[in-house]
Amino acid sequence: MVQKLSCQECSVIHAHKDYELNLITSGKGKRIVGNNISTFENGDLVLIGPDLTHGWEFAHSEQNKSSECLTIIISETLINSNLTQFEELESIRKLFDRALKGVSFKGNHAKEAAKQMKQLAEIHGFESFIAMLKLLKTLAEIEEQEIITITPELPDSYYKDLDQVKTVYNFVMGNLQNSITLDTAAGLLNMAPGSFCRFFKKRTGKTFIQYVKDIRISHASKMLSDTELPIAQICYESGYNNLANFNFYFKSLMKMTPSEYRKNFR
Repeated sequence: MVQKLSCQECSVIHAHKDYELNLITSGKGKRIVGNNISTFENGDLVLIGPDLTHGWEFAHSEQNKSSECLTIIISETLINSNLTQFEELESIRKLFDRALKGVSFKGNHAKEAAKQMKQLAEIHGFESFIAMLKLLKTLAEIEEQEIITITPELPDSYYKDLDQVKTVYNFVMGNLQNSITLDTAAGLLNMAPGSFCRFFKKRTGKTFIQYVKDIRISHASKMLSDTELPIAQICYESGYNNLANFNFYFKSLMKMTPSEYRKNFR
């Protein structure tokens, strides 16, 4: 199923049981997939797996423009069927395994996939199925692929209370540079801190404090790769008031220091 969505429709943070291929045909802003925050612009192409929260926040300057996202919904049933067990489709099966953490596609071959995706939107019936397989084959063969999330996929229990978790998620995303306390987060769900801690750990597989640290480090990693800002400034803009603590948490999660990350990325 191919859909053309407006920037308002794309901006809603959500998760579902199917795979989703998204192409930004116009617009720019911030992309949120799992615990990763990235900038995006026209041509951004990503494949999102089942139960992985995601949303596109278009820049304020884009809100009144014809910003649009082309979306293809791919049934989880199709991917889990015997169809992908054929040896010829092994690369596609592996692609969808990677999509459980989100995959971003880059380079000239990604542009070819985007072209095929636009053509697919104009095809119907059996021909659309064949065109879909060709598109998936193209995606699987793209060398410039990047896994989007930096932590393993979340447990199923995360999604049983998705609306409540999303409330906390949005709060953290909107306050990365501010003080984020356990009491404030618990208050969002009208819970006592102890009850909230048990609830959050059960739903996400990690403590609330660790979750906030992961989000902040993810934000910092994108700033290190996308900007020339000094590391000290990135530290503070990611919510850390102490550079030593920032370096420690960054290395513990990313397995390298911020300066090493920037050097290796470049």
